[in-house]
Amino acid sequence: MAAAAEYTIDELAQAAGTTVRSVRVYHERGVLQPPQVRGRTGYYSAEHLNRVRTISRLLDRGIKLNGIKELLAAWDRGDDLGAVLGVEEPEPPSTHTSNGATISATELQQRFADIPSGFARVVAAGIFEPVDATTYHVADPVMAGLLDRITALGVPCDEALHEIERLKSDCDRIARRFVELLRRNAWEPFAASAGGSQDLAQLATQVAALREIPGQAAGELVKRLIERRIDEDEDLAEVLNNS
Repeated sequence: MAAAAEYTIDELAQAAGTTVRSVRVYHERGVLQPPQVRGRTGYYSAEHLNRVRTISRLLDRGIKLNGIKELLAAWDRGDDLGAVLGVEEPEPPSTHTSNGATISATELQQRFADIPSGFARVVAAGIFEPVDATTYHVADPVMAGLLDRITALGVPCDEALHEIERLKSDCDRIARRFVELLRRNAWEPFAASAGGSQDLAQLATQVAALREIPGQAAGELVKRLIERRIDEDEDLAEVLNNS
C-alpha cells in the first residue's frame, strides 16, 4: 500500500500554489490545523493541502479569513451549513452541473453529504467555486462532467472524486515539468536574445506548441495504456473477448 502523501511547509505551499508566509498566517488565524512534528520538522498531509486550496479559493472570492474560519469550523463539526449561512429553506437537490449553473451552498453540501469533507473537497478540486457566501457555480465543467460520467457508471461518488483529485494532481505535475522545459529551452534563449520581433515570434510559437502537445500526447497514451491494462487483466479480457 502506498504511503500517504506528506509535505514540508515549503512543499505544501508549492503544491497549493501559495506562499509559506500565507500558510503561516492560516495557522496564526486558526483556519489551518498544525502539522505533525517529527524531530524539528512539521509534516503536512493531503488533508492539509485540500484545506489550503479551499482557503485560497474562498479568499479569491472575497470571503474574509474570519468568515472562512467559521465555515471550516462548521464543516469540521459536521454542522448543517444552511444554518451557518442562515439559509432556512434549501432548494430541492439538483444534479444539473452545466457550465454557468448555480447551486446553493446548502444544496451543494447535501449533494456531497455522504463523502467525508465532500463539500470542501469539490471546492478545493476547483469543480465548484463560490459566487458569494450562499451560492456556488460550476467552475470547471470538464471536471464536473467527468464526475457525473464516472458516477453514472456505478462508481461511488467518493471513489470518483478521489480519482479526479489524483488526476488533477498528476496533470499539475506534468504541467509543471513542461513549463520548466519551456523556460529552459524557450524563455532563457529569448531572454538572452535581442528581443526582436523574430525572437518574440519564435517564443510565441514554442509556447503555443507546448500548450497543446503534452495534453494531446497524454490523452492518447493514457488510452493505450488502459487498453493494455485491460488486456493484461485475465478476468476482464476473458469476458470481453467472449462477448
